[in-house]
Amino acid sequence: MNQQERVSPGTAAPAEGSSCSRLSPWVFLVSALAVKTALMTVGLVVLFHRSCGQCKTLPQNAPEWHCIPNVPASKKDSWKCCPEGWRPFQESCYYFSGDQMPWDESQQNCSGMGSQLVVINTEAEQDFLYKEIGRQMKYRREGFNLYIGLRAQEVGQWRWADQTPYNETAAFWRPGEPSNIPEEMCVVIHQKAESLQNWNDVPCTTSSYRICETAAVTL
Repeated sequence: MNQQERVSPGTAAPAEGSSCSRLSPWVFLVSALAVKTALMTVGLVVLFHRSCGQCKTLPQNAPEWHCIPNVPASKKDSWKCCPEGWRPFQESCYYFSGDQMPWDESQQNCSGMGSQLVVINTEAEQDFLYKEIGRQMKYRREGFNLYIGLRAQEVGQWRWADQTPYNETAAFWRPGEPSNIPEEMCVVIHQKAESLQNWNDVPCTTSSYRICETAAVTL
């Protein structure tokens, strides 16, 4: 019995040493995986913060934004973003309303969305609006007019909503317009016109659709 008791501890010790030797590679592997997981977590946190840093540059006045690549792309600003449902063109975003209001209410509605009634500065911009209105004609049966940001405080003294001076060389009146009468002091784009010359002055109390414009956000 005493010999067996002396032998048992001696025979058990090699078995424990062998077990520890077999476990050592597994311990190393688990440790390496833990370190790798930690590094990946740190990387994801960094990317998350970078992403959020960009998202914070988008104003909060729209629930969703639609971004497209800038052309040509620059190193700093590679994306141009507009509120969802707005149409991009150059450095601006345009909203074509689905309801009608008088001119003052139209301007207030645009202002409530962080924009204003459209200010048309170039023939290229007028051409974009003309084509976009033509595209929307497919979805509307009746003829329609759309308010722009041009209005007269006095007969014939036209001024844009953002106080941009009126430029006759960048005006696109229909033939025989403007009427220049006290009853017609606000301007619409006449949808049925078949050319870029489609502005018409109307009473400001007339309910019409509207085009709002705001600056695009670049990221």
